[in-house]
Order: sequence, then C-alpha cells, then structure tokens
Amino acid sequence: MPGLPGSRKIMVVDDEETIADTLALIFSSNGYDARSTYSAEQALETLEEWKPDLAIIDVVLPGMNGIEFAIFLKASYPDVHFLLFSGQPGTGGLLEEAKKKGHLFEILAKPLHPTFMLATVANMLSAPPIDASHLPN
Repeated sequence: MPGLPGSRKIMVVDDEETIADTLALIFSSNGYDARSTYSAEQALETLEEWKPDLAIIDVVLPGMNGIEFAIFLKASYPDVHFLLFSGQPGTGGLLEEAKKKGHLFEILAKPLHPTFMLATVANMLSAPPIDASHLPN
C-alpha cells in the first residue's frame, strides 16, 4: 500500500554526516526506505537512480544550498515532497531571496525531536505535494 512506511522512500540531505545518517537510521528503524546524502550535488546523483517520496533538506549546504535544491525538486520532481530545516540562524535572507522569485518555504529549526519528525513526515506523505505556483508572490 502506498501509505505504509515500508513502501515510502525518504532522502535526507545534510552536510553534517552524523545528522544525515542518524535521521536516515531513525526513518529506517520506523519502516521507511531511507538514504542519507551529504550535499545537494550528491542528492542530485542519487535522484538519477532512486527517487524519494520525500526529501528532508538542510538549508545551509556547501555548493547548491537547500533552498536552491528545493526549487529544483519542485520544478523537476513535482510529486516529491520536501521539508527544509536548519540549525543556523540567518537563513531568512535565503528565504527572502526565494520569495522574490515566487517560492514560499517554511524552515523548521534544528534540533527536531524524532517523534515530531516522524509525525510530520507521516502527515506530509499522506497529503499530495503542495503546488504553490498559483499563490501570489
């Protein structure tokens, strides 16, 4: 069944390998097929062979940042859900820049409790991806 965790794929994108691997382990331990990647570029390579149902993306990444990666995902893989998170203050500038280009995002603050993260992911995967393209800038 499409709603069961075991049939759902989650990609964690975080340059802090311990965080990425820990989140992937938490999701795997709860029945999801989870993989960790450590940059947007590595995530792009993974997308060529393995398409997730949801990507959990750190905002502050080397190279392509998480917001740029989310914009790419939204355009190229509209059926993939994504969740942005960050442990660094000052990501508001990136949000404002994205908003000027017509992209609205919410960023969750690290650290996230595993129970909250699991509930958030379950809720996101039970709903269709949000299409914000019709919303005013």
